[in-house]
Amino acid sequence: MSRSPDLKQIQTMLKKAFPDDSYQGTILHSDQGWQYQHQSYHDFLASKGIRPSMSRKRNSPDNGMMESFFGILKSEIFYGYEKTFKSIDKLEQAITDYIFYYNNKRIKAKLKGLSPVQYRTKFFQ
Repeated sequence: MSRSPDLKQIQTMLKKAFPDDSYQGTILHSDQGWQYQHQSYHDFLASKGIRPSMSRKRNSPDNGMMESFFGILKSEIFYGYEKTFKSIDKLEQAITDYIFYYNNKRIKAKLKGLSPVQYRTKFFQ
């Protein structure tokens, strides 16, 4: 986590997300932020066999699911609570905890009253 996006943050994220040598056939989607257009980003993806995918310029619906998720996250744990996080580490832990909650415990009507993990598990059985 960083106070502002920089290449080091992106490189750290990529190394954590893709520790193995090959992810042949994987597609990684992002918006068109400058860090995702940087050559080092594309070099890393190519070295792992990952194909980059980017939203079209000025077309946020291309990234609608992630935009929706971050909007929900901010409204449920951040807006109105900004002063409760005494450090970046506390905020980072709150986000990590929320992502676990969202994926494993938070039910959604459009997933038939299941959490995303429950729905995916049931669907792929």
